[in-house]
Amino acid sequence: MSLAGEGWVRVGTRSELLPGEFAVVFDGDTPIAVYNIDGDLYAIEDVCTHDGGDLAGGEVFGFEVECPRHGARFDVRSGAVTRPPAVEPVTCFPVREEDGAIWTRDDR
Repeated sequence: MSLAGEGWVRVGTRSELLPGEFAVVFDGDTPIAVYNIDGDLYAIEDVCTHDGGDLAGGEVFGFEVECPRHGARFDVRSGAVTRPPAVEPVTCFPVREEDGAIWTRDDR
């Protein structure tokens, strides 16, 4: 069975998601932002837990993404809040590579 048949969502390929870039995909109604940071891939829910705004497009500082609305920061490796005003972490999701493609899914 393919990854798509197992509920995985195709993000793209390595050449489409270079270091320093991100992509947003949807698994049903869940927006997932996938970041390539120095060649490693991380996926988090693309929703700030402070006010529900998008995180994707916010500035990235090392492993932290900053919400463009109010400046909360989250660690893409763990989802942990690293700077308020958010206090709740974001959800992290698995990332897989198979046959040159990058995949993720909401596995909750």
